[in-house]
Amino acid sequence: MASAGDRRGKITRRTEEDHVADELNPATPETESEEPIKQRKNGLYPGVSDELAENMQSGWADTELRALQPIPQAAETARRRAALSARFPGERLVVPAGNLKTRSNDTEYPFRSSVEYAYLTGNQTEDGVLVLEPKDEGHEATIYLLPRSNRENGEFWLDGQGELWVGRRHSLAESEALYGIPAADVRELADTLREATGPVRVVRGHDAGIEAALTDKVTAERDEELRVFLSEMRLVKDEFEIGELQKAVDSTVRGFEDVVKVLDKAEATSERYIEGTFFLRARVEGNDVGYGSICAAGPHACTLHWVRNDGPVRSGDLLLLDAGVETHTLYTADVTRTLPVNGTYSELQKKIYDAVYEAQEAGIAAVQPGAKYRDFHDAAQRVLAEKLVEWGLVEGPVERVLELGLQRRWTLHGTGHMLGMDVHDCAAARTETYVDGVLEPGMVLTVEPGLYFQADDLTVPEEYRGIGVRIEDDILVTETGNRNLSAGLPRRSDEVEAWMAALKG
Repeated sequence: MASAGDRRGKITRRTEEDHVADELNPATPETESEEPIKQRKNGLYPGVSDELAENMQSGWADTELRALQPIPQAAETARRRAALSARFPGERLVVPAGNLKTRSNDTEYPFRSSVEYAYLTGNQTEDGVLVLEPKDEGHEATIYLLPRSNRENGEFWLDGQGELWVGRRHSLAESEALYGIPAADVRELADTLREATGPVRVVRGHDAGIEAALTDKVTAERDEELRVFLSEMRLVKDEFEIGELQKAVDSTVRGFEDVVKVLDKAEATSERYIEGTFFLRARVEGNDVGYGSICAAGPHACTLHWVRNDGPVRSGDLLLLDAGVETHTLYTADVTRTLPVNGTYSELQKKIYDAVYEAQEAGIAAVQPGAKYRDFHDAAQRVLAEKLVEWGLVEGPVERVLELGLQRRWTLHGTGHMLGMDVHDCAAARTETYVDGVLEPGMVLTVEPGLYFQADDLTVPEEYRGIGVRIEDDILVTETGNRNLSAGLPRRSDEVEAWMAALKG
């Protein structure tokens, strides 16, 4: 991979005469902001001649994009900003997208915007910041972005994040048209914020430079209130969000079908073939996977977040595939199926699978508007506790098992969570509005009971050991009940076997 200069500094050509002049004339604030071109230590070119620099400044076509239409969710993001404005009148609100993070040396991880920023703007570019300035009535929003890379100072071809290295950024005018928000140069924002007066809140953890500029103006408690409010705003999804979640789920269904079709190749290689197969679907139809895919074959299915995906795939074992496609607007599915690698469940595998299916059915039935959030978890756990007592794995009665939580040795986790732009969405919401809250139409959550018999668990018969089963679907709360967004994937054991046979055939 080729490399170029640093992203942040203003790029200028420096000559020996310049350095002599610097010694004779102390730097002014303007010249202090200029930095020489950062060269790679072992780069092949020692510098840029004046002739080349002049040549690179001209001869380029006008590529400004005109007559752009607003992004599809522009009306929704405007409503969200209005709700935020109403909650914090008279306060300056600062919501950063975040910065690139170094993966190694001079390579970066792919950028993913902070959820709060993308939710309020629809924009996903690094270094962006949304600022809501208080006015007499409400707020005035400005989206601060990096403008197109500069052709006058050479940034566009010399900077490691310049246009010729990583691709074209939108101009500020283009961004205004796309997002429906006045746009300004983010490189001027830190100084503006340092001079700001009045109450300020910032979403922390995404942009250290912006936080440093506000360090004497904000408090952790007030900033947390902002983060919590933005998390709770996302508890109920609007129609655009529901549509995006359905897109994510539909692509995920196709990804699961892709995996079933190549299980013979996975048997010849490893779980990584499964991971790569699903990832291809995610990248072709979406932005990425919404989280690290869990491709857990055999006893790995008993490890809840098995993302190493480097183990063998064997006929006769189960494959627990927990994966989700993330859309281009950053909404993710989260679906799990536990599949027999050879296409047919053994008698014991089927017994355990059917128990989890029965628990999931009870959980999904409990997802109703006005029901307590905890109801679906309690319903599923009761079924699993009953099965464990019936099989003689734990001493009853069932009420005792549930009261003491004894079933948790084999059920391990909660039965679901909110879903949206984060796979575990709305995580900063207050307990009383989330776990202790009430379900409302527009909420989307997972229902995902499981049973896991660890390979070294001596409290269960040997034939149980190393079997893990989870079934997970994405459920929308409706006005009259619920809708399974992932109903396109079969769940009942006999339907799973028929589906796999049809795909393999």
